[in-house]
Amino acid sequence: MNRAAARSARELIAAFLLGAATVAGFAPAGLAPLPFFTAAGLLWLWQSARTPQRAAALGFAFGTGLFLAGVSWVYVSLHDFGAMPAPLAAIATVLFCALLASFPSLVGYVQARCTGSLAARQLLLIPALWTLGEWVRAWIFTGFPWLALGYSQPASPLAGFAPLVGVFGLSWLIWLCAGLLLALLRAQGRAAALLGLAFAFGAGYALTRIEWTLPQGAPVTVSLLQGNIPQEMKWDEARFAATISLYRRMMDASSARLTIVPETAIPGFLDRLDPEFLRALGQSARERGGDLLIGLPVRDATGRYYNSMLSLGASPSQRYDKIHLVPFGEFIPPGFGWILAWLKIPLSDFSRGAATQKPLALAGQKIAVNICYEDVFGEEIIRSLPEATLLVNASNVAWFGDSLAPHQHLQIAQMRALETGRTMLRATNTGMTAIIDARGKIAAVLPPFTQATLSGRAQGRSGSTPYVRWGNAPVVVLALLVCGLLLARRSNPATLQ
Repeated sequence: MNRAAARSARELIAAFLLGAATVAGFAPAGLAPLPFFTAAGLLWLWQSARTPQRAAALGFAFGTGLFLAGVSWVYVSLHDFGAMPAPLAAIATVLFCALLASFPSLVGYVQARCTGSLAARQLLLIPALWTLGEWVRAWIFTGFPWLALGYSQPASPLAGFAPLVGVFGLSWLIWLCAGLLLALLRAQGRAAALLGLAFAFGAGYALTRIEWTLPQGAPVTVSLLQGNIPQEMKWDEARFAATISLYRRMMDASSARLTIVPETAIPGFLDRLDPEFLRALGQSARERGGDLLIGLPVRDATGRYYNSMLSLGASPSQRYDKIHLVPFGEFIPPGFGWILAWLKIPLSDFSRGAATQKPLALAGQKIAVNICYEDVFGEEIIRSLPEATLLVNASNVAWFGDSLAPHQHLQIAQMRALETGRTMLRATNTGMTAIIDARGKIAAVLPPFTQATLSGRAQGRSGSTPYVRWGNAPVVVLALLVCGLLLARRSNPATLQ
């Protein structure tokens, strides 16, 4: 191997390792400063890329490392619980991560086509391009915004920007700070870079002192149930009675005004449950002046079925039907019916709930319910705001075993609390069941893979953060403007071949 080829290989390996290391910036490791340094490392590699194709390869290597290390739990879901043969599950996981890595690859390619100054590319163009890439990834093919870099920052000073610009705005700031950090390390405009970093973190800290929303009513006592039913046993008909009995005992033991049971905790259609069972649950809740919110599948008269949360108790019974379904887990995209031959997933053809559903009026509050990974989509959460005073997420992340996914999902929920200025209550089957306050702080959390009830208080809140009012639109429009202005100056493509 000649010297140039050896150097090229080393750079690709370095980019891959930088991407993989970035995962430690997210939960559970939570090394929030790390993404600034790994992003700066990729910027340094992009500086030396002689062609757009080379920059694209470096971006792809970085993205491959990031997603293979960060969402490898997809394999657990497909193989361990979906019963897909190991080789096929491994291939599917690698291809999925390669698709995700195409976004950093495209950022590398496009920024290399720009003839603007190095400072303009690193401080303006690349942050804007990366932000647009994450935003597109959040909706294309139904969306998968997992590992957006901003999710790594709920405990950092930059978290103060979340109520203004949301998670994608935080990703922009990470890349901006990475560019300033690289300038600082390479002694390029060191004073200006230091001042810029100090301003970004200082402003973020100052913003954390602002109270964007106000308390609404008295705090509500809550009980969040974690039944810890193994996924391989959850839909076993022989265990149905035992599962019902377990949750019945846990619900009856609750004295809270609001008791939340996880997603599909009752593994049977509503119309097949014993009416006396439901009547007794409602009566027990009414006697203590409380409400239950229970996860179970609901079937209508046409045979369509929904992933739902049903309320029983002192308030009139209400229901939320999940809107944003998981591809291949809850519905099969057109043309992919053949994949069912390899997957053994119960109830894999749910119907979508109505796009507009009012918050549930329970326990003196108005509750915006979301199920499973619906809370990954910030603009979908704010549809119920500012009317809703509390956020509730009911999940079953047993599909991902003892992997990074439950920890990452909890961190995503922290970001939703920050963006909206609302308390987030999370009831999960196996973890991480938690109460997150309106500042994104985890007030209490149950250990994963334990059978327990998390009891506490939740403060409802009213009002709107800037993010609730405008969503991602300001960040996306600004990113488009920056990219348009800088890319309009790109050179003749022939000079870059």
